[in-house]
Amino acid sequence: MIYPTRRAVLLAASGALVALLVAALAADRWYLALAWPLAIAVLVTVDALRTRGNVALDLALPSSAFVGEERIAEASVKLASGARHAELAFDRSPLVHIPDEGRTTLELTEEGGKASLPMSMLRRGTARLDRFWLRWPGPLGLVWRQREVVRDDRVHILPDLRPAQRHGIRLFERFAVDGSIKQLLRGEGSDFDAMVEFRSGMDRRSIDWKSSARATKLLARLYHAEKNNQICFAIDCGRQMSEPVAGMARVDHMIGAALLTGWLALRIGDRVAVSAFDSRPRLSSGFVAGPRAFSELQRLAAAVDYGTDETNFTFALTELNGRLHRRSLVILFTEITDLISARFLLTTLRLMIRTHLVLVVMLRDEELESLATATPQSAEDVTRAITATSILRERQEVIVELRRLGVDVLEAGHHDIAPRIAEAYLEIKQRDRL
Repeated sequence: MIYPTRRAVLLAASGALVALLVAALAADRWYLALAWPLAIAVLVTVDALRTRGNVALDLALPSSAFVGEERIAEASVKLASGARHAELAFDRSPLVHIPDEGRTTLELTEEGGKASLPMSMLRRGTARLDRFWLRWPGPLGLVWRQREVVRDDRVHILPDLRPAQRHGIRLFERFAVDGSIKQLLRGEGSDFDAMVEFRSGMDRRSIDWKSSARATKLLARLYHAEKNNQICFAIDCGRQMSEPVAGMARVDHMIGAALLTGWLALRIGDRVAVSAFDSRPRLSSGFVAGPRAFSELQRLAAAVDYGTDETNFTFALTELNGRLHRRSLVILFTEITDLISARFLLTTLRLMIRTHLVLVVMLRDEELESLATATPQSAEDVTRAITATSILRERQEVIVELRRLGVDVLEAGHHDIAPRIAEAYLEIKQRDRL
């Protein structure tokens, strides 16, 4: 496709001024005014002919990336027309953000030109980048020649595994309860391990008095933490959880943290399941076990969609409670925004904690905290601060009520939510609360 540049349009428009001058100075020679548009038309035609030539476009896009990650797309262009620069435009995708609406300019030499574009992954899913547009000007700068390139590029945006990569091994070595690594709290747990001689510093309640009497020396029972516990991640994917925090949806922060805890649980020997819900249950998986099941856990986490409905805690958690037939650790990832939905959550958790251990995880609302503590400069700032303070106060009231019921509550910022959840899970294991 060929179309005129801004320069060609301005030159053509200036022909009206030339025609006016000719009419004013030499009305009997009006035909001289036609020379200007004819000259512009000839120049545009010549410029369009000189833009012809072979075009070679090469794009290197990442095949996969983590949500919230920034990756680089490499573009390489070579033109035979001798143009000094070209412009490249990417097709838009709601899952990927490219600066300047996906447009970039490439400076061309005889060897061609290259450009790098940062791509920010906004949401999980498969980003389809099917079409690209390349245009370059003629030597006179009067026309653009544009070519559409149709490709079949896909960028698979996966749940964020960076928390598991950064913190997984460190936490496993620090808190591991597997037999290959020494426990920090040796002697605690629920499964009998061995009978050892009592040493200073050991818990006196672990002494086996009958065995000690037979052996004529103090013997103590050594335990290790029980394996094969059930860990269920209950992920709220409702409207509030789809709101962005630090450029990424709340639910994506939670999924990244859940994957870190899930990786540790599978390594330790526990069984893991995933449940997602908004107005109704959306995903209900069975339990998986073993380190090799982590890929299945990733697939389940990637299937958690972004909801637009209000969360129905009563429906979702009651259904989950009915599917759990033995005591389990339920890690509930959610967000408290109003007292009405919080009452339904409290009512449902009163029933669930009779059998299961519940850990409620929430992201600290740093935006609300900044509004509440900011120095007001206008009446609108005062109104925002009062509203933010009221919301934070209601949130704390719900947290206090949850803890009063016996529910563990973890509230942390998005940058440290993953290791905090993993440490809370490992502490539960070490204290044998399951």
